[in-house]
Amino acid sequence: MSNVRTLDTSNTRQLIDEFSYVLMAHGTAIFPTDTVYGIGCLATANNPAHKRIFELKERPAHQPLPWLIADFDDVLTYAEKPSESALALATELWPGALTLIVKASAEVPHEYCGANGTVALRIPDFDVVRTLARECQAPLATTSANPHGAPEAHCVAELDRTLMDSVDLVVDAGHTRHAHASTIIDASGPDIRIIRHGALSDERINEIVR
Repeated sequence: MSNVRTLDTSNTRQLIDEFSYVLMAHGTAIFPTDTVYGIGCLATANNPAHKRIFELKERPAHQPLPWLIADFDDVLTYAEKPSESALALATELWPGALTLIVKASAEVPHEYCGANGTVALRIPDFDVVRTLARECQAPLATTSANPHGAPEAHCVAELDRTLMDSVDLVVDAGHTRHAHASTIIDASGPDIRIIRHGALSDERINEIVR
């Protein structure tokens, strides 16, 4: 397929440049993280690619897209007064397979917020994605690269071909490191709640917030 690029040690810089060009031009891309392959765009206000992802995935409009961020300081930018539990989890488990739902700050455009004013953040353990977010100076609004309700993809061979044809760029970096999606924790209130059991064990979570 003409829009597929294979990532290896010889072309990382070139691919990041192409990747950033596509996203900054309001494009969409499919790419790997440490957990599953995702479909994403830049998390900027009024980005038409944001709506396009919902259409491609047939994702319900009331389910906002999680954000992939580059650095721990981004939490302080995009989260409104994160709780001690949220900060403890982020400190111990990022970069990694943890998605934290927190109260969104005023820096988060409204179209990326949940109904209760939250945003889901994660620092993936994948250097290419973090470098891309730094260079584009924006998080990546990303969800799993599969039609809504279909199995997640851990390599390009598992991706839906119609979805691949519909995006501007597909990055092939082989098989993802984890066999499961990220663990999602709601840390927007006084107590944490595990929303989705994923790559991290409940025991590890409880050790940190105990």
